Amino acid sequence: MSVKDALRLADEKQLDLVEIAPTAKPPVCRIMDIGKYKFEQSKREKEARKKQKVINIKEVKLRPNIEDHDFNVKAKNAIRFLKEGDKVKATITFRGREIVHTQLGMKLLNRLAELLNDVSMVERQPKLEGKNMIMILAPKQES
Repeated sequence: MSVKDALRLADEKQLDLVEIAPTAKPPVCRIMDIGKYKFEQSKREKEARKKQKVINIKEVKLRPNIEDHDFNVKAKNAIRFLKEGDKVKATITFRGREIVHTQLGMKLLNRLAELLNDVSMVERQPKLEGKNMIMILAPKQES
């Protein structure tokens, strides 16, 4: 149908001529109420946004010579974060001469990963970045 005929038909019905697929050959148009169409589209977008899960990164800071009780408290917090669906960034900060004992930090992060093995998986292996050693854990996907 020609554009003039389509516009006349839309005008008779007191509706709008809306181009649905402009890239198609020939372009696809529909006679409808544009206000109602825009409202329906925004409603669909809102529903899609509601269903998306926002993943935050929570941080657990440790020291190379942390006591067992403090380590367990940090591990419990990490478990809580992971069960809520957030990722956990475990950071060990080295001060002064502690930097020569990076193997202690590596051992500590591996111990944390082993402890959280049932609720998480290691997304990024422990890596030294400046004076910090960082490891990122992601929650395990339920199958």
